[in-house]
Amino acid sequence: MQNPMLKERMQHRKIYEFIKRVADIVCSLIALLVLMPILVVVAMLVKIESEGPIIFSQERVGKYGKTFKMYKFRSMVINAEQIKKQLANKNERTGPMFKINNDPRITNVGRFIRRTSIDELPQLVNILKGEMSIVGPRPSLPNEVKEFEEWMLKRLNVKPGLTCYWQVAGRNDIEFEEWMKLDVKYVKERNIIIDVKLIFKTFFVLFGDKNAS
Repeated sequence: MQNPMLKERMQHRKIYEFIKRVADIVCSLIALLVLMPILVVVAMLVKIESEGPIIFSQERVGKYGKTFKMYKFRSMVINAEQIKKQLANKNERTGPMFKINNDPRITNVGRFIRRTSIDELPQLVNILKGEMSIVGPRPSLPNEVKEFEEWMLKRLNVKPGLTCYWQVAGRNDIEFEEWMKLDVKYVKERNIIIDVKLIFKTFFVLFGDKNAS
């Protein structure tokens, strides 16, 4: 016979997942409609400043390791991946992630939309498609996941999201292992109240986060 407490927790989890999915659909639809003028202006600026597509899509790892194409406004020059190889020795991040200050690959428009997190808004489409959620660990690249320690893989038990603890707790000031611990903490403790709190805290990022780049 199934443990009554375990059964109750599973029911609570199913209710939470259902409410979260409904909220994701409703909120992302409303956000896309309300922010449409901003999205159009940013798309025009990206196209005017440099050659290349307006939207940058990249393979990322989602829930249970399933890969998907994540969308962003393009914030770098079109040959950014080739230049990255030349900058490998300047990486300022610990772990498998890559990040340097004053990255020469970033365009002028790109610098602004990254600082305000506007570049992430196309991921509202990923949320509508069910590949992401509003709240959840940031989706990692496949080559990054290959270097994860076993305990870090727990972050793949939920859909990746636009925001999580990392976004509101320092972002680039947080070392890789601490970032992973925050993601695992979210996976273990997640509930509606935590999700709502993280969404409200994230709004401050839209007004310019000194830790975003």
